[in-house]
Amino acid sequence: MAKQRVIYIHGFNSSPESFKAQQFGQYLAKHHDVEYLVPKLNHEPREILLTLEALITTNTKLIGSSLGGYFATILSERYQLPAVVVNPAVAPFDLMHDYLGTQYNPYQDYYYDVTERHVDQLKQFYIANLSQPELILLLQQMGDEVLDFSQAVDYYKNCRQHVEFAGDHSFIGFERYFPVIVDFLKIS
Repeated sequence: MAKQRVIYIHGFNSSPESFKAQQFGQYLAKHHDVEYLVPKLNHEPREILLTLEALITTNTKLIGSSLGGYFATILSERYQLPAVVVNPAVAPFDLMHDYLGTQYNPYQDYYYDVTERHVDQLKQFYIANLSQPELILLLQQMGDEVLDFSQAVDYYKNCRQHVEFAGDHSFIGFERYFPVIVDFLKIS
């Protein structure tokens, strides 16, 4: 059997050097024999999906944070893959209007423009109702200062959830959930 592949999908204006991605990768390297990928993602939603879809195998597991949670949800639905979403963006197209114009990604060190095309692409990918909620685990902190936690709790209402009072968008204490994530994704 092929080695399990775990893909960590970083969020908006982030990078493969994301603290949570690196932290989880170190944990996996110490305790599990898996292929762990944290791809560098473009700012174009369509390109992000193409990049991620090219990495999917029959034995893929997903983790997505913030905007990465949105893409993990899409891929979970399309390919029936287990996914853990951490403080996920539920309807990022509604939020992107606040980011129209020139953006700078400090972690990948480049400037780019967010346009209505980005908003439209994100909207096209939206899944109104999850057909297999048992494939998704929500990790949510109510103190998320970037995204409205109640949207995620409602959207993922039929999924397994761990919702914590307080916290923030970075998901304070993420490492406490590593065994839960491994168990949910059935990482051997």
